[in-house]
Amino acid sequence: MSTKLLYAFARPFLFSMDAESAHHLTLPLLKNAVALGMGNLITRPSSDPRTVMGITFPNPIGLAAGLDKDGAYIDALAALGFGSIEIGTVTPRAQAGNPKPRMFRLPQAQAIINRMGFNNGGVDAFISNVQDSRFYQDKLGVLGLNIGKNADTPIERAADDYLHCLEKVYPYASYVTVNISSPNTKNLRQLQGANELDDLLAKLKDAQQRLSDKHKRYVPLALKIAPDMDAEQIKMIADNLLQHKIDAVIATNTTLSRDAVAGLNHAAEAGGLSGAPVFELSNAVIRGLKAELGDAIPIIGVGGILSGSDAKAKIAAGAELVQIYSGLIYQGPALIRECAEAIKH
Repeated sequence: MSTKLLYAFARPFLFSMDAESAHHLTLPLLKNAVALGMGNLITRPSSDPRTVMGITFPNPIGLAAGLDKDGAYIDALAALGFGSIEIGTVTPRAQAGNPKPRMFRLPQAQAIINRMGFNNGGVDAFISNVQDSRFYQDKLGVLGLNIGKNADTPIERAADDYLHCLEKVYPYASYVTVNISSPNTKNLRQLQGANELDDLLAKLKDAQQRLSDKHKRYVPLALKIAPDMDAEQIKMIADNLLQHKIDAVIATNTTLSRDAVAGLNHAAEAGGLSGAPVFELSNAVIRGLKAELGDAIPIIGVGGILSGSDAKAKIAAGAELVQIYSGLIYQGPALIRECAEAIKH
């Protein structure tokens, strides 16, 4: 049975449950299936290496952060055929995140609203999970580690949390993503402001240089930004990326806009909207960044990829790699190969 058909059977059952319960059921099932050797039934993308940030990605389709916040399912997710796995967002200390319910499907719009709030077990448990994975131990692929700040850390002390996490995850990461764009941690997006961003990136680059010397290994830094920005804000972020020589930018996170889902069930829920409605918003940011950055800093495109043609559009807008998450929920693992084939060199 094809991966697509198998997921078509499973999806109605999963969608009959609330979104977070389905999430917590699916990942252990996938882990067990892979452990039993059933991962061999998955048709993976053919090799299509791309070198970005000095890293060779076996194919250009990555898993976006958020699906595996604690790095507990790295090997299972790797079996699906991703060219890279990004896990997190992780914070220095464990935190429960926001009260439940905090994740909602909007099937008519192929969308999800979440206000998870960086729920995770803290950076030490996160690193332990990474170390335990075969993917890390045997250097089987590209592993991005996504870092954030604790909800109770004052915004003026946010850099301390990012620096703490960077120090901890640096030895284990293929690259590190700095998440300043989740709408679900109070005031976090303030860090996208000109002065705040300049200060944060300067501190992170200093730490990166020090850690590079210490570990005799350069680990690239990527900045993950929001889609809710005008041309002036995009230019300001691009200028900061260039000034501080950040290695990549991930565009984009979820949106606060509800224009595309107005009137739908759950549309009024607080949180970040992902899936199809963010597709054009993220493409606009990618195009704006590409115009400002040229080829100086690579763009990783994410937001609303639900088909191979969507992945192709992200590349056409200026992305060198793409990441998926919500599309995986709606289309299943066959989406990975479909996207890879659509943008194959």
